[in-house]
Amino acid sequence: MSIRRTVQAGRGAPVVVAAVLTLTLAGCGIGDDEKPKAAQPSASASQGSAGTRSPVPNAPSTAVEEVIATSNGPESLVLEINSAVRDPGGFVTVNGKIKNNGSGKYVQTQIWRGTEKNASPNSIAGATLVDRAGKKRYYVLRDTEGRCLCTTSILSIDAGGSVSVTAQFPAPPSATTEVDFGLPTFATVAIKISG
Repeated sequence: MSIRRTVQAGRGAPVVVAAVLTLTLAGCGIGDDEKPKAAQPSASASQGSAGTRSPVPNAPSTAVEEVIATSNGPESLVLEINSAVRDPGGFVTVNGKIKNNGSGKYVQTQIWRGTEKNASPNSIAGATLVDRAGKKRYYVLRDTEGRCLCTTSILSIDAGGSVSVTAQFPAPPSATTEVDFGLPTFATVAIKISG
């Protein structure tokens, strides 16, 4: 009797197995918006002909950033503007770097905060944008506590070093695509707004 039951179960099993496989395969299918993942290279495949490893995926990029404007400052300091982007929220974000090309550490960063009331210490809160055509000056935006929406805590810049800087300003009219960027102790420089 046990043999007969096994045989009967065996006859219905292909139908059940086929149904389960069909559902499983349908659930594992790749949709139109999904792409198959590439296989990870093995350790031997990631080595070049000279035995060097390929770059680590999360390593910092060594790509050179675009520089849209350069301004000279005191004691071999150079301000490089990398971008000035108009955002939908009604502001412009300026990004750049201050490089110390001198042989000594630069520590006089307090003057970059400007003379505004409640100026954030060791910041670039004194930066401005000037719309020459519209004859209007824009100052760095502030939060409800009076802190600038800009880079703060710049205590010094080592010789040969640099510090990334960012500042947000109210956006000039959409027709304005070029403004003058100013930061105390640096020469004023014209920059183009993208976006």
